[in-house]
Amino acid sequence: MTSLDKSRDQFRRPCAVAIVAILAAIAATLAFASPAAAAARGPDNIADVAEQVIDAVVNVSTSQKVDPHVENLPDVPPGSPMEEFFDQFFKNHRGLGGDNQDQMPHRVTSLGSGFIIDTSGIVVTNNHVIADADEINVILNDGTKLPAQLIGKDSKADLAVLRVKTDHPLKAVKFGDSDKLRLGEWVIAIGNPFSLGGTVTAGIVSARNRDIKSGPYDNYIQTDAAINRGNSGGPLFNLEGEVIGINTAIISPSGGSIGIGFAVPSDTAVPVLDQLRQYGETRRGWLGVRIQEVTDDIADSLSIKPPRGALVAGVDDKGPAKPAGIEPGDVVVKFDGHDIKEMRDLPRVVADTAVGKVVEVIVIRKGKEETHKVTIGRLEDGEKVTVADAGKNAAPPQKSVVQKTLGLELAGLSDDVRRKFKIGDSVKGVAVTGVDPSIAMSDQDKRLTPGDVIVEVQYQPVGTPDDLQKRVNDLKAQGKKIAVLLVSNPEGETRFVALNLQ
Repeated sequence: MTSLDKSRDQFRRPCAVAIVAILAAIAATLAFASPAAAAARGPDNIADVAEQVIDAVVNVSTSQKVDPHVENLPDVPPGSPMEEFFDQFFKNHRGLGGDNQDQMPHRVTSLGSGFIIDTSGIVVTNNHVIADADEINVILNDGTKLPAQLIGKDSKADLAVLRVKTDHPLKAVKFGDSDKLRLGEWVIAIGNPFSLGGTVTAGIVSARNRDIKSGPYDNYIQTDAAINRGNSGGPLFNLEGEVIGINTAIISPSGGSIGIGFAVPSDTAVPVLDQLRQYGETRRGWLGVRIQEVTDDIADSLSIKPPRGALVAGVDDKGPAKPAGIEPGDVVVKFDGHDIKEMRDLPRVVADTAVGKVVEVIVIRKGKEETHKVTIGRLEDGEKVTVADAGKNAAPPQKSVVQKTLGLELAGLSDDVRRKFKIGDSVKGVAVTGVDPSIAMSDQDKRLTPGDVIVEVQYQPVGTPDDLQKRVNDLKAQGKKIAVLLVSNPEGETRFVALNLQ
């Protein structure tokens, strides 16, 4: 071996050692990276779960007869010269050549998803999937098409129950406990949007108890599992193959998934579905109160720390709360053993309570806890369980006023004032006839409008502008910075408003 060969041999060995070291390092890196890569794809048993439950997921196809006479017509003033022209052109001719085919009633179809919860053929979907449908069909994963009968639907929870008849048992899935879900837990969304067979997406639980302002009982599961058009009504599974949610809504500017989907939790859905199956309708509990949020200002005035509960803004004269002694100004902090942490907790827990049940309701009244026993009634359509609306029917401000204070123009409830603002005879207090712009443009919970009536100031009734001014002066002398007003709209619906005394 020459000296050159020796030097080359000496050079190769370190290189070989280096290569081996590099390969070892890469192997080690891959060893650590593999679990992360696998986690990015999701747990290994997603495919197993999907295979196990997919035959229970169905397509829900609906059709509805529509009358083209009432669609897409231009808005023209009645009696105008153009009205006769549009009547002739659109209603009689429906286009060039006088083709009357387009004006014949026709059917429109829509598609959604659902899932079977009973082998006899009980199917769950969203109410909005089947709303106003004349005909409903369920298409199984194998393509079998079955006519469906509507058993019951509920718009508040956006749920519906269907029944199909078949000569053999169908694949069914069971509900799990959505209350056990943890943030970051893997979930599987399955839909059958175009009757082409089930589509499977996976993601995690992004959030729980989401309020998307779609109804009084919002407490959605938020997930980033893709929920696209036609997937409404499909199930959201945990990795045990249990339904823990019903896919209902997405946030998307384009209609496709951007990773923000919402599902009705199984714990919310199951009681509603049981009632729909048993009665064909819901039978929710009713307390008979109007409620609003406990703001920091209101909590401070009532010595509630930290702020919690649901503030009773009004009590229905014919509701269960009235004979039980619950009053406006009470803050409900516990209902039938359930803590009421925020306003929207109360409607849900009341709705889930059996009609006729006697429950204990703990309220804070003027800083002290009281317990009242209430016999729960039944929530009828039209009963208001959300925040009282801030006077939408207010009339223009009255020019002549008795007194001004806190940026408000005030007047006694004379016959003229009642007539001008259409204030009911049963409403008592001091009328607001004008509002300073700084008050009118304040936060929603502090907003007053002409036609509102101030019933109480800091939980004490007032009957005249002088009474109100004296009460305000007393509060200022006590060093108070906020006055809590009980305010009624002209129809008598009350709410609380925290107003700055400065």
